Amino acid sequence: MSGITAGLRRRDDRSAEVTSFVGRRREISELKRLLSEHRLVTLTGPGGVGKTRLALRVADEVRRAFHGRMWVVDLAELREPGLLAEAVAEQLRVHQGSAEPAVDTIIDRIAAEPVLLVLDNCEHLVDACATLASTLVRTCPELRILATSRQSLGLTGERTYQLRPFPVPDPDRVSSPASVTHFDSARLFVDRATAVLPHFTVDSGNYRALARLCHDLDGIPLAIELTVPQLRALTLEQLADRLGERHALPGGSRRGLPPRHRTLEALIDWSYQLCSEAERHVWVSASAFSATFDLAAIEHVAADDAVPRKDVLGLVDALVDKSIFLPERTTTGTRYRMLDTTRRYGEEKLAAAGRQDTVRHRHRDWFAHLAASFGGRWIGPEEPAWHARVHQDYPNLRSALDHCAHADGEAGIGLRMVVQLVDYWTLRGTLAEGRVWLDRLLDRVPGQSRERLAGLVLRAWFAVEEHDRTTARACLAEAVPLAGRVGTDEQVAYLVEVSGMAALLESDLGRAVELLGAAFERFRRAGILRGELFALGLYGLAAGLNGDPARGRELLDMCIDEAVRVGDVFWRSYALWARGCIDVHDDRFDSAERFCKEALRTALVLSDRSAMALAVEALAWVAEGRGRHDRAARLFGSAGALWAEISGSHVFYTALTGWHHDFLARTRAALGDSAYERSFQDASRQSIADAIDFALETAPRSAAQQRSRDRSGAEDQALTRREFQIAQLVAAGLTNRDIATRLEISQRTAEAHVQNILTKLGFRSRAQIATWVAAREGSHLLT
Repeated sequence: MSGITAGLRRRDDRSAEVTSFVGRRREISELKRLLSEHRLVTLTGPGGVGKTRLALRVADEVRRAFHGRMWVVDLAELREPGLLAEAVAEQLRVHQGSAEPAVDTIIDRIAAEPVLLVLDNCEHLVDACATLASTLVRTCPELRILATSRQSLGLTGERTYQLRPFPVPDPDRVSSPASVTHFDSARLFVDRATAVLPHFTVDSGNYRALARLCHDLDGIPLAIELTVPQLRALTLEQLADRLGERHALPGGSRRGLPPRHRTLEALIDWSYQLCSEAERHVWVSASAFSATFDLAAIEHVAADDAVPRKDVLGLVDALVDKSIFLPERTTTGTRYRMLDTTRRYGEEKLAAAGRQDTVRHRHRDWFAHLAASFGGRWIGPEEPAWHARVHQDYPNLRSALDHCAHADGEAGIGLRMVVQLVDYWTLRGTLAEGRVWLDRLLDRVPGQSRERLAGLVLRAWFAVEEHDRTTARACLAEAVPLAGRVGTDEQVAYLVEVSGMAALLESDLGRAVELLGAAFERFRRAGILRGELFALGLYGLAAGLNGDPARGRELLDMCIDEAVRVGDVFWRSYALWARGCIDVHDDRFDSAERFCKEALRTALVLSDRSAMALAVEALAWVAEGRGRHDRAARLFGSAGALWAEISGSHVFYTALTGWHHDFLARTRAALGDSAYERSFQDASRQSIADAIDFALETAPRSAAQQRSRDRSGAEDQALTRREFQIAQLVAAGLTNRDIATRLEISQRTAEAHVQNILTKLGFRSRAQIATWVAAREGSHLLT
């Protein structure tokens, strides 16, 4: 479920099962019982035994007891223990809007409600997981944690459950096909085999071979999954014979490993030996990736003198056929992933071949280029697509940053990547992770470099956003003399702008106007569009708050017009909100409402929670100014829930904080404490979709339409490619005439498409289309 349709206070992150679940009834029952009796349960067992799959199934079955408040955090690709709390916070959508530690924001989110948290793949972060789990269990009395790990967390009060492989038949004692398929190991093999060969059956001629296979594979689910694809080339009997021969070979597995690990190791090694030399080359090169990757990325990383780029596509297809690469269809095309076991095997082979540094550098180069492309091309109509692109590759970007933080001479490249990714972190509300990378990389960058200057300015910006004035002042104090020695015009402009932001935060409005105006002029002369829009919006707000509303409106209208011209929605939403704020200050509530509603509709395009919260808060002010007290209370409730979701607050600028308290106090006085609290609490428990409908005063979809959509689960397939394109333009705020002009179609055709979209999705307003597009997180095809 996407964040835009999830409840304001909870999020459903269960993963869909793409293959059937076989067996484990007793284990499911026992784990459910343990979770009902113990606060922390750790599911242990060897690699490949099915811990993750079982944990997800158990979590799914008990989720009703937690009223749907269940989150799954996959830690397999996280390598930095110091980012564990940030990773959990991000999955819970409790983004940090202040300098508050991530663990505190998690506690604030889950402390008061029954919650199930699944921490998957803890073994490589066991100490950090133990510390976090201990803290959360101690401070959140309604929390249950289900962890999976190859070893226990070692905590007092932890209950461990060791998962064993499936039971296997004894090849010497089976007497019929039924005597074999009675075992879950054989049932799993048959289930997966029929997916590969639809006419596969177990009969009197092959049941003994199946028994031997399940026995030799020790009933390890992953081993069975990896073996089945060989049925495309071998009969069941040949497969059993070859696996038996492989186990008999000296050195076929590593000494000192437990028998089950030796079996799995031998099986993966067997798969490796069945590959050509070129296929092995691509396999081990792909081990550098975290999570998924696309064809262009693996072509860049794997291609060299040994394997030409033109050959990589065919080799990828061959590895897909061998089930080493697992393809995934996404809205941006096909991506590939590897099982953790096969990826780790590839890492070992890569190191043994002495290619690790070369491949890691090529991986870093590819994702440094992606970061630079995002930073350079972010502003414009492709913002939703760029956000989706960076988000799906963020595990790889994180891995590249980790490489830069540890490899000699790489910190400068990493710092440039951080600066280029700042808008991603700002939009996602994950400033805490940006701080971690900045602090780590700044320590390794020379004191007189442009990279350090850019890092200091960005660190000051983050500190201003987090209301950490001490850090902001320290960073600016170091950056000012450094800018005079090594700074570019662009860097100096950003330094001036961040200084103006700091003044605005501290209500030094005269100085803020001076600095932000100077920054805007610098950006305009240099032709830096991003900086120009950023500074212009803040400049207009500062001027309007400083007693010159006419000038403020003029500047903000310039910002909005320029954003519309270039197709930007990110800065446009903030400029629209600021425009509404100035009108609130002048009691021009009709105009303020129009601007704030437009700001909210625009923020939905990128699902920008901060911009949404600002707009809803301002609409509460408008409602109170018009005497609509109950609506104001409900809007304050919705805004409060949005702020809580990103761990932010209404204290966005000191100059506006007084407005919040004044309008809220007037609302409470008009309604009375009891009525105010009732309306506030009712609104805070709404889904985001319902809250947005209320704020925009649009009719929500009917219950029947909602049930129909829930049953079909196919909203994303409901629209044609052209209709989805038009839905995105509607979400970006374009009128039917604008859409017709942009797509070179008639206005009547555009109107027909919009009506079809409304009908197919069961919506009644363009705002609901915008909400739906935001829920898809802008994941349309990059051109």
